[in-house]
Amino acid sequence: QVQVVESGGGLVQPGGSLRLSCVASANIVGTASMAWYRQAPGKQREFVARMNIFGTTNYAPSAKGRFTISRNNILNTVYLQMNSLKPEDTAVYYCCVEDRSVWGQGTQVTVSS
Repeated sequence: QVQVVESGGGLVQPGGSLRLSCVASANIVGTASMAWYRQAPGKQREFVARMNIFGTTNYAPSAKGRFTISRNNILNTVYLQMNSLKPEDTAVYYCCVEDRSVWGQGTQVTVSS
């Protein structure tokens, strides 16, 4: 069973940056659609960014231009670089192996002054 573990969350001021990491337990990063989702308090989980097996990316409108998803197949890791963070980006961020519906435990991102 593939597992993924997220890290890199924390408290950051508005306008700041964070890079989230998602490490997979198997050589799957380059062979599956990998995505980031987030869930804010009292809200449904929502899509943030995706990279498919061809390296094609797509983003939620709220993330476009500020967030970048990337991967390192050798390290079995997917990243989410988040810049120009806003208070409304505050949420638990989850990594997902979409092809297998595998989810991590999430990492908390809090954007606050």
